[in-house]
Amino acid sequence: MPSNFGHVLAVIPARLGSTRLPRKVLREIAGEPMIAWVYRAARACPLLDQVLIATDSDEVLNFAQAHSLPAVFTPEDCPSGTDRVYAVAQSIPADIYVNIQGDEPLLTPQHFMPLLQLFERPEVQVTTLAVRCPAADIHNPNAVKVVTADDDRALYFSRATIPFDRDGGFAGYRKHLGVYAYRKAALDRFAALPPSWLERVERLEQLRLLDNGIPIHVAAAPSDTIGVDTEEDLRAAETVLSARK
Repeated sequence: MPSNFGHVLAVIPARLGSTRLPRKVLREIAGEPMIAWVYRAARACPLLDQVLIATDSDEVLNFAQAHSLPAVFTPEDCPSGTDRVYAVAQSIPADIYVNIQGDEPLLTPQHFMPLLQLFERPEVQVTTLAVRCPAADIHNPNAVKVVTADDDRALYFSRATIPFDRDGGFAGYRKHLGVYAYRKAALDRFAALPPSWLERVERLEQLRLLDNGIPIHVAAAPSDTIGVDTEEDLRAAETVLSARK
């Protein structure tokens, strides 16, 4: 499917040294390593011209090469996934870079379509995804919430429950899914900026963009995902992916 916004490069940052769930990108889910599920979903999207894994681990790199998955080595000291994408951008040119977290095995090709279709609008510089927030996640600080303006611009992201429902009965909470796409200029600007105070307080890197006046447009994702951070998340993903086989 041709696009009119140039070459699109998808990067899957894949650190092996996760603190909460060590080696998670190589942990098996329904018989396959997590990173393989993520790569296959991205590769099946016709709007992504190129997909590669970016890692600081020899083991991940060796795994990718052994399974014919394109991968590059990136510095160990990249503080975030976006910084790892920027490191790739220094040697591989593209018009739009997509940051796909390596711990999102429930992503499907359909998740990337609305993320990229927003770039049909020339004013859009950065995009991300959201879904209707499940009731169980409304007060969960590990599920990031987002509020948006009428034109899909993000007003704020928070681990807190936003907006505050003063009178009760609000049912429009939105859960953020941590997949991003950037025009090259926006990615370059992100990397040149120091971490912002809101970013440090909430531990959410996307707030660096909002703090510096760089708009993020939010598309509706077709379904929720499970970002795998714990053994419980791993079991939940196993249940879903086993059913898909």
